[in-house]
Amino acid sequence: MGSQQLADWERYLVARGKSRGDSIRQIARELGRSPSTISREVRRNADRSDGRYRAEKAISYARARRRQSRKGTQFEAGQVQEVHNLMQGKWSPEQVSGRLRKLGRLDIGKATIYRWLARDKAQGGSSWLQTRQLSHRYRKGYRVKDRRGRMSGKRPLSERPQGATDRSEVGHYEGDTVMGKDGRHCLLTLVDRKTRWTRILKLPARQVSEVNKALIREVRAGRLKMKSLTLDNGTEFHGFKELEEKLGIKIYFAQPYHSWERGTNENTNGLIRQYLPKGTCFKELTQRRCNEIERELNDRPRKVLGFDTPNEAYAEECCV
Repeated sequence: MGSQQLADWERYLVARGKSRGDSIRQIARELGRSPSTISREVRRNADRSDGRYRAEKAISYARARRRQSRKGTQFEAGQVQEVHNLMQGKWSPEQVSGRLRKLGRLDIGKATIYRWLARDKAQGGSSWLQTRQLSHRYRKGYRVKDRRGRMSGKRPLSERPQGATDRSEVGHYEGDTVMGKDGRHCLLTLVDRKTRWTRILKLPARQVSEVNKALIREVRAGRLKMKSLTLDNGTEFHGFKELEEKLGIKIYFAQPYHSWERGTNENTNGLIRQYLPKGTCFKELTQRRCNEIERELNDRPRKVLGFDTPNEAYAEECCV
């Protein structure tokens, strides 16, 4: 579909049709435009002195409006600084824009913020470095035989309760591990499917014993309230039956190498990589630092939550 903006020659045809007494629908049909487009054109660009539609006046009004829109809104230094401060928290331009608009603090579009970042980069600034670098996502190993060992008794995603499938209920988590450079120390990441509330746990090794010990400790301490858990097929999760027995929950598994079936967790791991890029060694990484990253992620507004934060969404659910 073409632009809703009329070309100058189309405005002459509109004026001719109006002078003949043609209806809006007749003019729209002649130009191959929608009646609403023609109606809006006539309403916005009619001569302000007598209300008649003249092509020359309409063209003049349209060009003046376009010039004015290109000037953009003028922002105060404090408003610009607030945007840059939020970017330092690794928020995306869309998150900054959506959150500030939601709070009624600043009406700014993400395109404007991207322009600021480009200017910041050209001037040697550092705000642009905080934006997430998106790479192509490949379905690694698609149709490749899974060589990580087989687990009997796995429940497929199709058996998950409705509250987990449609994200209507809090407490249904997705989990995975994120490896450090040394191939031993890793993170166990857990994210609630509905609220995107995230928990990050540092593990000394990617082993069944470490995964189970951490999960059991967190649930029994009341820091995680789980109704179900969806996991990857890694060998570190082969002890899922012990977890089901001790935690009183059911655990479900995506198909091997189908990471997109756990998209919420995969996206969260991508956000964590903003803080801990690939190639980072986790040996000296502390749980305290993991808690700091977790806190920032849970205080970051999400478009999928209407630019609420996971903390706000989780708190609201808990109060219902």
